[in-house]
Amino acid sequence: MDILGATLRVYVDDLEKAIPFYEGLAGGRAMRSERGGVEVAAVGCFLLMSGPESQLEVLRKVAATIAVTDVEETLRTITSLGGDVIAGPVPTPAGRNLIARHPDGAIYEYVDRRA
Repeated sequence: MDILGATLRVYVDDLEKAIPFYEGLAGGRAMRSERGGVEVAAVGCFLLMSGPESQLEVLRKVAATIAVTDVEETLRTITSLGGDVIAGPVPTPAGRNLIARHPDGAIYEYVDRRA
């Protein structure tokens, strides 16, 4: 399993207001999507999220998003090391993802760029 990097999850009240700041900070354009009532903008290493508090409350339990080469391989690695897969793998606008709980209780999202 190869870890390519991590994305910082940032919860904002006003996505439209936050995007220009993070675009300037990261030096790139936001890639936007919407899922389950939550608006998302990926800007460099930042993942901005805005939406209903009931949805964000669940998302806040995920410590970080980790980019990997292959989600299926990651699933095998995590489970072989004693972790639990909570959700996925499922397709997303950016690739496939899964949510896993590590043996210490920490929860992470893993995502690859495969279609």
